[in-house]
Amino acid sequence: MTTAETRELSSDLRGFQRVQRLAYECAQEVAARLEPGVTEREAARMQREWLRARGVRDWFHLPFAWFGDRTAFVGFRVPLQFFPTDRRLEPGMPFILDMAPVFEGFTADIGYSGALGGHPLQEKLINDLEVHRELILGEVRERRPLREIYRDVDRLMVLQGYANRHRAYPFGVIAHKVDRVRERRWSPRLFGFGAQALKGLASDALHGHREGWSPLWSPYRFSDHPPRPGLWAVEPHLGFRGTGAKFEEILVVTDSRDPEESAFWLDDDLPHVRRWAQGKAEEK
Repeated sequence: MTTAETRELSSDLRGFQRVQRLAYECAQEVAARLEPGVTEREAARMQREWLRARGVRDWFHLPFAWFGDRTAFVGFRVPLQFFPTDRRLEPGMPFILDMAPVFEGFTADIGYSGALGGHPLQEKLINDLEVHRELILGEVRERRPLREIYRDVDRLMVLQGYANRHRAYPFGVIAHKVDRVRERRWSPRLFGFGAQALKGLASDALHGHREGWSPLWSPYRFSDHPPRPGLWAVEPHLGFRGTGAKFEEILVVTDSRDPEESAFWLDDDLPHVRRWAQGKAEEK
C-alpha cells in the first residue's frame, strides 16, 4: 500500500509538506514552553515569533490560541471571538494552537491539541479523531459529494457522543482549499488573514461559482459537489462539555483513477498520527 512515506511527491507537494512540518514543529515547541499564567495572546505571539525567526513573512491567517472551554468554542457567535484573548492557562487546562503560515510561497494550515499537565478527556477526544481521518479519506476517494461527507462526519461525531465544533467556523467549514501564494516584500493583512491568500481564495470562489464548486467544504448547498482536485486543509473538531480537540492537515485530491492516488494525506509523519500509531503499538 502506498503511504505518505513511500509516495514520490512532486516539488510543489514537497514545498507544502515542508511548511506543514514547520508549522507542526512550531506548535510542538510552543506547547512545550507553555506554563501557568500564559495568555492566549502571548501563546499566539510565541507562534508568530518562532515562525518569523525561521523565515515566515506571510500568512493565510495569523496564529490562534484557545484555552479551556474556548477549545470547544463555547458561546462563540461572531468571528471576532476566535481571536486570542487574555484568558490565562491553568494547570490541567486544554489548549489548541492553530496557525497558517506561508513559506517560500507554500501555504499550510494546522491545528494542534494539547493540555498543560495532561487532560484525560481531551486525550480521548484526540484518539477518537483517528476514525474521522480514515472516514474522510475513504469517502473522498469514493468521490462522494463534500456535503455528504460532511454529514457523515457529523453523524459519526453524534454516535461518539460529541458535538461538531467546526460548525462554529464561518460557513461551518470542515475544510478549505489552500494553494501557492505569490511572495511579495510587503504582505498586508485583513482581520488577521493575509491579503494574498484571501485574494487566491476569493478567485477560487469566483471561478467555482461559475463552474459549480466551492473552495469551502461546508454543510451547505454550495458544497454539494464531488471533491475538487487540489489541496484541502481539513480540520474536524470535536467538543464535549467545554473541552475541544482537533487536528488540521493537508489532504491532496487528484484526478487519478487509481483510488490510492486519487486522494491521500500529504504527510503521515505528524504529531497526532504518530500518537495514534504509538497507542496501537502499546496495546500489542
